[in-house]
Amino acid sequence: MPKYVDGFVVPVLKKKLKQYFKIAKQAGKVWREHGALDYKECLGDDLKSAAAFCMPFPKGIRLKPTETVAFSYIVYKSKAHRNKVNAAVMKDPRIAKMCDPKDMPFDCKRMLYGGFKVMVDA
Repeated sequence: MPKYVDGFVVPVLKKKLKQYFKIAKQAGKVWREHGALDYKECLGDDLKSAAAFCMPFPKGIRLKPTETVAFSYIVYKSKAHRNKVNAAVMKDPRIAKMCDPKDMPFDCKRMLYGGFKVMVDA
C-alpha cells in the first residue's frame, strides 16, 4: 500500500533551537499516538553544498543570519489516514498548548509545507 508524507521546511531562530526541538519532540509523540507511522525532525547541516546546481534551502526560505533550517516529515498509511490523524491531532489540547503564536521559535509565515504521495520506497 502506498504511503503518504507531510513535509515541512522552517526557518528556526538559532537561539530558540532548544525550544523548537522540545516542541517537536512533544508534537512527534502526539502525532504517533494518533496513528502517524513515523515523525522526523532534522536540522540543517550542509546547506551550501547544493548551490552550484540548484537552489539551497537557505535561499529558498530567505534565511536570516540568526536562523537555521529544520526539515521535518510525518509518514502515514495513505492520504485518508493522514487526514484522519491530522484531524485528531488538531483537536488534541497538547498541540494548542505548545503553539503560542507570541512565542514560536520559528517564522510560521515562511514555513514551507506540502502533502506528498510516496512514489518510490526503496
